[in-house]
Amino acid sequence: MPYERIRSAKNVAIGTNQTTKALEQSAAREVFVAKDADKKIVERIVHLCEAKKTPVFWVDSMKQLGRVCGIEVGAAAAAILQD
Repeated sequence: MPYERIRSAKNVAIGTNQTTKALEQSAAREVFVAKDADKKIVERIVHLCEAKKTPVFWVDSMKQLGRVCGIEVGAAAAAILQD
């Protein structure tokens, strides 16, 4: 399950800005995007993942993704970073 991979990861970029930056720097190993996030917000992340050939996993909700990442608000996206 994707949530378990995020929980066990050592380095995680949380949110659209950090995830975008990680992708641009080729530092993201896997990316997780919430299904209920605004499509306009996550569209760039999905395109960057395709360009960088980084796997994208869709998760159920921003609220759950944020909780798994250890923050009290929802997160539209998160990335597990290279070791």
